Amino acid sequence: MTLRAVIGVFACAGWLLAAPALAGAPALSGDIIGDLEQLQRQLQQGEHDSVGERARAQAHRFEGGNAADRWASALYRQLAAGAEAGAGRHEAAAEHLRQARRTEEASLPQRDRWLREEARLRLAAGQTEEAVSLWLEWHERHSGSVDDHWRLARALAELERWDEAASWTERALADDPSPEQRRQALAATVFQRAGRGEAALASLEAALNAQVGSEAWRRAAALAQGLGEVQRAAAIWEAGWRQGALSGEEDLRRRIELHLAAGTPARAAEYMEAALADETLPDTLDNRRLLARAWEQARDREQALSAWRAVSERSEAGVDWHRLGLLAFAWGRIELAQDALQQAHALGSEVDPHWLSIR
Repeated sequence: MTLRAVIGVFACAGWLLAAPALAGAPALSGDIIGDLEQLQRQLQQGEHDSVGERARAQAHRFEGGNAADRWASALYRQLAAGAEAGAGRHEAAAEHLRQARRTEEASLPQRDRWLREEARLRLAAGQTEEAVSLWLEWHERHSGSVDDHWRLARALAELERWDEAASWTERALADDPSPEQRRQALAATVFQRAGRGEAALASLEAALNAQVGSEAWRRAAALAQGLGEVQRAAAIWEAGWRQGALSGEEDLRRRIELHLAAGTPARAAEYMEAALADETLPDTLDNRRLLARAWEQARDREQALSAWRAVSERSEAGVDWHRLGLLAFAWGRIELAQDALQQAHALGSEVDPHWLSIR
């Protein structure tokens, strides 16, 4: 059987035994080809341990010989790598490929194939730094697939090499502009940790409609707010609420607070009024204060003064009466202002006498 024929058999087993480049490869004896073919069949049948033992022994036997022997040793290393990988021993498999790559008789394309697969095995073995180094070397000569780009971006992220991870993420997104959810989340994390908040937010927003859970919505809103885009944060939260991704007391209160911060206080007040009325939110003093603040910022005078008076009467705190008094003065409600400031003074709050004497 010719070398080309046995390599054709190798190719059936998958990536570890893909056909190497034949140009310039030394000729092998029929005995060696027959042995390689037999080991290949055994490997396909799942005989990982026996194939691995035989392939390792043959690799050691031939590695110090002539060019044909060294080429045979490399092929046995490839078989040993397949056996170790099939048994789940990824680090040992990677080491066999590393040694095979050192064979001068192997062509550069073949060594690069081994290099790429060694990188995958190193990653599977938890040797992320070594895997990244190998992938970067491979990418010096190859553009790679979009899966390669995502894989390298994720590995760099694991090493917290955020700027490099961001660069590879950009390359991945160029060919995969609408990635699946897991990759979109990776892109958002990488961009955020690399200090590229706008890109991170864009990645999160692109995936929001596909999200079932609430975490992505919360993260996107928090990121937008962190970038100073409070209105955008409120819009994200509102959309998440309407789609049912956000719900419950805590999320409703956050919805109200975001509208208050985003310059839509009347909407915040209306949501709070409704929530208190139907008991979606508890009728606590904190929630009443939030309602009063919302009406005040909305400059709805009657609603704001009424809300602050209700808070003051309930809290019996001088600071609340004082705030009501100053707000009433500002809006020309002198009688209410003096009454409120008198109450504040009686409760120990410092009140300028000037305010108490105004008529």
